[in-house]
Amino acid sequence: MSHEISSFEELRTLFGEPSELAKRKVISMVDEHCRNYISQSPFLVLSTSDEKGYTDASPRGDAPGFVLVLDKNRIVIPERPGNKRMDSLKNILSNERVGLLFIIPGMLETLRVNGKASLTREPELLERMKAGGKEPLLGIVVEVEECYIQCGKALKRSGLWNPDRWADPSTLPKGAEILAAHSKMPEGSVADIELRLEEGYKNRLY
Repeated sequence: MSHEISSFEELRTLFGEPSELAKRKVISMVDEHCRNYISQSPFLVLSTSDEKGYTDASPRGDAPGFVLVLDKNRIVIPERPGNKRMDSLKNILSNERVGLLFIIPGMLETLRVNGKASLTREPELLERMKAGGKEPLLGIVVEVEECYIQCGKALKRSGLWNPDRWADPSTLPKGAEILAAHSKMPEGSVADIELRLEEGYKNRLY
């Protein structure tokens, strides 16, 4: 007997109907409430996929308000220096559809934005998004199609903002160890990678 869910009808039977509030909460623009949220958010997750449907979720962060709200229909995310893989950017070139999840530390509710993205090197926009004395390499312009608040149940359950529920720092995974194990580079000892990471965090944020 298969326990796999294979139809929307099965899902609807399992979960029931959404409330009127859930049905009506989606708007098609960045109103003053969403603008205020974005202006105070220092972190977002950018979700993209390529033309074949292969997906990627990538973090973006900077000082609160780092995402520029141009008007009710467009926002711009600065693209700072990274590892040069350009996974999100390559995906946007082949599939313009993106999803964003904005987070404000200490707040349970998150903000979800869906729309169509493009890449720009418009000088005036890059100048407005300067940080650390440097312009971003480019801007990700998102034409907003859906914008809505997400209830805080997931963050509440996770205890994300509750220090009493955080793991002991000594037990946390170490990024350098994971990179060394996954890359299997002959010259990539854990100590070497730790130094490279720290140097990048210190000197190449912008």
